[in-house]
Amino acid sequence: HARQLYALVAETLRYSAVLEKLLAGAALLQAEKKLSPQLAKVLVYDLLFGKGLKCGGRWKALARRHRTRLEAELARLKVRHKVSRNEDLLAPAQAASPGASQVPRYVRVNTLKTCVDDVIDFFKRQGYSYLGKAASVEELRALSGKKFLLDLHLPELLVFPPQTDFHDNLLYTSGHIILQDKASCLPAFLLGPSAGSHVIDACAAPGNKTSHLAAILKNKGQIFAFDVDAKRLATMNTMLMRAGVTGFQLAQQDFLTVDTGDPKYSKVAYILLDPSCSGSGMVTRMLREEAAPSAKRLQALASFQCKVLSHALSFPAVQRLVYSTCSLHQEENEDVVHTVLQEWGSAFRLANAFPSWPCRGLAAFPGAECCLRASPADTLTHGFFVAVLERRSEGVPAPRFLPAAAEKSPQCGKETQPQPAPKKRKKQR
Repeated sequence: HARQLYALVAETLRYSAVLEKLLAGAALLQAEKKLSPQLAKVLVYDLLFGKGLKCGGRWKALARRHRTRLEAELARLKVRHKVSRNEDLLAPAQAASPGASQVPRYVRVNTLKTCVDDVIDFFKRQGYSYLGKAASVEELRALSGKKFLLDLHLPELLVFPPQTDFHDNLLYTSGHIILQDKASCLPAFLLGPSAGSHVIDACAAPGNKTSHLAAILKNKGQIFAFDVDAKRLATMNTMLMRAGVTGFQLAQQDFLTVDTGDPKYSKVAYILLDPSCSGSGMVTRMLREEAAPSAKRLQALASFQCKVLSHALSFPAVQRLVYSTCSLHQEENEDVVHTVLQEWGSAFRLANAFPSWPCRGLAAFPGAECCLRASPADTLTHGFFVAVLERRSEGVPAPRFLPAAAEKSPQCGKETQPQPAPKKRKKQR
């Protein structure tokens, strides 16, 4: 329900100027003096542009009471602008901006319950046309109607046109698919824990990444998931059970207070760390044009993020860690990674995460290009940052744990990949 509400608010903001004209033309606010302009916009959007009013009670009755006048005003507005579609009423920048609800609907197939081929067949039977695997981001951008693609980067991710709603779909309610933004799928995918491994999800709720980790592990291994919010953990537990996840332990605990020397975590080789951040990369926040966090706020967030990242690296058996945020700010991303890597000296290094990914880390320090970024404009996702840290032993080449799909890609031509070459020479010998 929260996702549906966010989508509704985002679209209402997108059509804000159009809705203001409709409210003025139909004199709705003058007739309903107790109705706030914000709520009026949401009701009118859902009535005229959405999928019908989902609310009940007096708000639904109020909107229906003015429906005829509002529909007539919408028709007049289209005539004045000489357009036939609602979308054409938007300013060109609004209609074209990827941030303005143009991010596709991403559907991650939950391989704990089904497989990609079966999900594709299911959607075909529901009248959707499958176009095969995408070859470029532009193909994702061009999706419309009841057409869908297999993502070009992630092997278990299907892509549908923006605003496609699956919250009432049987596959979603049964846990066979997870509605998760593509950028949010990157951390677990790049961590790539092997089946049977022990993994920590340090700041786990609401649990999409945890369920993704379980699918990668094939439910073979152990996941320790932490979050301080009891309600979020309860919701997460329900979601994980619906997704068929086993072998996990949830703990209502601040990850910074977890004892790294506890024998329980002595086999933890992989850690996914997605700590609290400014959230500046979330499309809904971009649409609201919220004021940028103050320098003091960013400094406080970065200080916390450095502490929690350093704490995560303190687990004695950890070999690989993914640090991610949904922030656009260098202070929370490259600067945090650089600070902690300096603190740990030569114990850890940055792995070259997903060489074929088009958006790299900002040039804040040598090697920052090993990190990756995501954005609505460039990758058709929420704004995101991901860094992959690996432990290395002195005198021994650092092990490579990158998933094969993240290392090999037909689009890697422009990237220099110095590390795979020694492996090939060894095999030939």
